[in-house]
This record gives sequence, C-alpha cells and structure tokens, in this order.
Amino acid sequence: MKLQIGIDGKTYEVEVEVLEDDATSRTPNYGPSPVVPATVQSAAASTAPARPQTTEESATEDKLCRSPVAGVVTKVHIVPGQAMQADELMVVLEAMKMETNITSPVAGKVKNVRLAQGDSVKVNQVVVEFE
Repeated sequence: MKLQIGIDGKTYEVEVEVLEDDATSRTPNYGPSPVVPATVQSAAASTAPARPQTTEESATEDKLCRSPVAGVVTKVHIVPGQAMQADELMVVLEAMKMETNITSPVAGKVKNVRLAQGDSVKVNQVVVEFE
C-alpha cells in the first residue's frame, strides 16, 4: 500500500506493508498516564554542606530581597531611599510570557536596587537591599 505523508510542507510517498489483516478496528490503549512524583527544593538549597549561619549573616539576609524566578525586568517601581510597606510592589519580571510581581518582604527603607528595566535576573539573585 502506498501512502503520501506531508512533513514541513514537503510531500513524501511511502510504501507500507500490512502484516496483519484484522477485520475489527482497534483504538490504541495507552493505559492510564503514569504518575511521576515531583521533588521540590527551596531556591536557597545548595549542594554545599550546610553550615550554621551567624547572627550577622542572618541579619544581613533579612535585609535582602531575592528573585523567585529567572526572567527579564519589565518594570522597577522603587528607588533607593524610598520607604516601603510589607507586600508593596517593587519589581515586575517577565518569564516565559508571564509576569511575576516581586513585593517587599518587610517594611523598611530601600538601600539599593540591584537591577534596572531590561536586565536579566537569575533565580535567587539579590534584587533589592533594605536598610
């Protein structure tokens, strides 16, 4: 039996041999979809051995805001010296045609903005520092 198949705008003629003649029509049964367990890790997790954080490091980390996703900065709504309330919009990122809002994790004063519109941002990258 000869068949014509179109791929990317080109037509191919192929010859197919029927090995089994079955009078009944069958629908393929692929069975239930397999369930694949997912493993979720925190963005802060690393492969390096864990070491206890000093009080100074944890105090510094509390004053940082990190990016939850990789993407491109579309809008920056803050400037250094600006007073912020918790959950106030600071930055908008675009990743895979979706916008992600980064909001202030704490109330405080912005010390440094480490990005600008159009910048690429990595996961867990520091984007804003607070005083």
